[in-house]
Amino acid sequence: MKKVALTVAVLALGLAACEDNAPDNATSTVNTVEMEANADTAAAANAVDNALDATENAADNAADATDNAADATENAAENAAQ
Repeated sequence: MKKVALTVAVLALGLAACEDNAPDNATSTVNTVEMEANADTAAAANAVDNALDATENAADNAADATDNAADATENAAENAAQ
C-alpha cells in the first residue's frame, strides 16, 4: 500500500511539474519567423547594395578605359609628329 501511495505521489508531482508550453512555443515560433524575415530582408538589401557597387565599378572602369584610349591616341599622335 505504501508503494502505491508513493507511486501516486510521485506521479502527481510529476504531472504538477509539467507545464503547458504551447504559448511559449508559439511565441518562439513567431520570433523565429520574424528573425528569419529580417535576415532575408537584410540579405536582399545587401545584394542590392552589392549590385549597385558592381554597376558603379563597371561604369568607373569604362570611364577609365575611355580616358586610357584617349591618352593612347594622343600619345600616338605625338609620336607620329616627331
